[in-house]
Formats: sequence, C-alpha cells, structure tokens
Amino acid sequence: MSDDLLDDPRLTAVGLFFEVHTGLNARFAAQLCEHGLSPVEFEVLMRLARSPDRQLRMTDLASQTSLSTSGVTRVADRMERDRYIARRACSSDRRSSYAVITQSGLTKLEQILPGHLALVEEWFTGRLPGDQLATVLDALRTIRDAVNPGATAGSSLGDSDRASHSRPRPEEQSDGAEPSGDAAERLVVEV
Repeated sequence: MSDDLLDDPRLTAVGLFFEVHTGLNARFAAQLCEHGLSPVEFEVLMRLARSPDRQLRMTDLASQTSLSTSGVTRVADRMERDRYIARRACSSDRRSSYAVITQSGLTKLEQILPGHLALVEEWFTGRLPGDQLATVLDALRTIRDAVNPGATAGSSLGDSDRASHSRPRPEEQSDGAEPSGDAAERLVVEV
C-alpha cells in the first residue's frame, strides 16, 4: 500500500472528527449519567424542547437522532414511562404520532443544562475564537445537510408560518398535556 494513501489529508480530517466526537461524547455521557439519562435520551429531550410546540413526529425524531424508527419507539416507551415525554396522535394522519416533551422533561433539562453547557464551553465552543467557531458551525451544517437531510425535516416553513407556530411556555404544558394547533406543519429546530 502506498504511503501517499495512508497520509491522505482526507483520512486525517475524518479521523480528527471522530476523535473529537468520541472525546466529547465520553465527557457528556458521564455528566448525563449523573442525572439518570443516556446521551440519546438527552438528545430526544433537546430535540423536542427546541422544536415548535415542543413536539416532533416520531419519524422526524428518528431522522434527527442516531436511532432507527423502531429504536426511537423503544426510547420513547422508556421516556414516556418516566413521564419525560408524552405521545399524541396526529389529527391529519392516523399513521403518525408525535412525541411531546412534558413539564417533567423540561424540568429534567433545566437540571442538566447548566452543567452540560459548562462542559460544552470547556471542551468545545470555548476552545475556538468566535470567527473559528462560526466557520466550524457553518462547515458542520453543510456536511450534516448532505449526509443527513432528514435532520432539518419541516424547515421549509417561512418566517410568518414559524411565528404562527409559537411554542407554549413550560408552565402552560403539564405532564401528558397535548399542545394545541395543527400538528401537520411543524418546523424542526437544530440542536
């Protein structure tokens, strides 16, 4: 095998990316474990909390996470049992259902996020000056959109449509409550 192939900068780029991902995941997983959540459960809560009406179709949730459709169902079952999310039927499509974050899920995030953001700052964003961070974020979005186009499902709504789908305040949504509004037109927000 040629040394030129082994020294290819493309291998270095993807190798560094995976090393960073692995290192960050290890730090984040330890902190999340202290709060009784797995990294994927935290990701589900974040995706839901940052989405309009604090809900996503189960299929969109699967597209935006590292889970298969059946995997997201198993995680949702566990999280529903723990009262962090609720499921609600889609009024416009009987085959679809929505995962909705509950007040208990929002409270769990409020407990986790200060420590999580401190870790993000210490090990990721705080290590890059503002212009470098902006460049990295733009590059990550470009790559993400190419390799996982489902991660932005529903983002084609215009600004006026986004305004009409405002999220309820946490105090307005109790455990198991179903948000109002037409669930067929939801916008997905990046984590």
